[in-house]
Amino acid sequence: MRIALDDLGFDRGAHLLIARALKPLAAGELIEVDGRDPNLVLHATTWCRTHGHAIDVNSTGEIRIRRGSAVDAPLAHAERVLPVTATDLREHAPAVWGLAARGALVEPGGPSPAFDLANRDEVWADITPKLYAQACAAQWDPETAIDWSAPMHHDDGVEDAVVQVMTYLIENELTALVVPSRFLGRVHPYFREVVQLLAVQVADEARHVEVFTRRAGLRRRELGISGAGGRASLGTLIDEPDFALALFLLSVLGEGTFLHLLSFLERHAPDSVTRDVAHLALQDEARHVAFGQAHLEHRVAVDPGIRGQLRNAVVRRHDTLRNTAGLNDRVFDALVVLAAGAWEPAAIERGYELVGELQTDMDNGRRRRLTRLGFSPSDSAELAALHTRNFM
Repeated sequence: MRIALDDLGFDRGAHLLIARALKPLAAGELIEVDGRDPNLVLHATTWCRTHGHAIDVNSTGEIRIRRGSAVDAPLAHAERVLPVTATDLREHAPAVWGLAARGALVEPGGPSPAFDLANRDEVWADITPKLYAQACAAQWDPETAIDWSAPMHHDDGVEDAVVQVMTYLIENELTALVVPSRFLGRVHPYFREVVQLLAVQVADEARHVEVFTRRAGLRRRELGISGAGGRASLGTLIDEPDFALALFLLSVLGEGTFLHLLSFLERHAPDSVTRDVAHLALQDEARHVAFGQAHLEHRVAVDPGIRGQLRNAVVRRHDTLRNTAGLNDRVFDALVVLAAGAWEPAAIERGYELVGELQTDMDNGRRRRLTRLGFSPSDSAELAALHTRNFM
């Protein structure tokens, strides 16, 4: 085979044509190379030595390149990362795969970054790819999805209640942002759908923090009060190092409870802006809960004994927070006023009843999700009752 390079030199890509011609050949087979670049022989000789090929240049300047026998040696023990899709994933992702994409041929000799969450059952749920696709399709822009100029007709006292609730939501959503972000760098990229879903979840929470903050500032320059007991409760979520237990406490119990709270705000908020931000956040949070629930159901299916760890996590958190105030009284009262929408005794009484119903709904929801994880009705009731009084 003869390769005509014309004026093309190695400093402008000649090696690509030569490498392409050599690729299908067996070791020992050769090609002839013609070209007019004045440095062709020098550069071809250097390139061949670097890549393990033999080169011969006769007295007339004719160049012959013989394919080397060790050219593919670095790939002789390469491993292809399979499967490409999320079906039938390997149970364990070796560290040597590193950041290689599924389907790639991994050349030996590279780094082996430490992703400690490298086992499928530690992170996976079959619903993950579907949830990621839904999350991408459901992203919304705070600037255009909400009419921030919509009129508000409630009085200053009700507005103060809204601001207090927004203050409470902001710190809870910041916690829900921090927890998944702490695991992003620990999940092996082989399970990329989990990494992608967690990344979108972090983006969701960042957007929630934005809209709750913006809503709080529409008619007030200052936020409400952040209770010490509430922050203590949220701190236990940030401190949990185990992926499954963190998802259990945050998503299944905490954010699961928040689904009821956001639905409550959507139904009873005194203005359309508050209703809209609650509605949009609720849609996102439902996905977060769905992943957490599906992952825990997967874990329980492959290892029923993990239920003991889940129970211990609830009890341990309860004991840690036993002497804290739990839900800030101001938040509870603010929810009552927000739902009442006015200061007449009958309205306040109705608001109080609605918050009581909210707490019952939260408890029933926790029981249902715990039952789906295989806890008996009595165990589910016990653990639901031990859940932090701070809701999250």
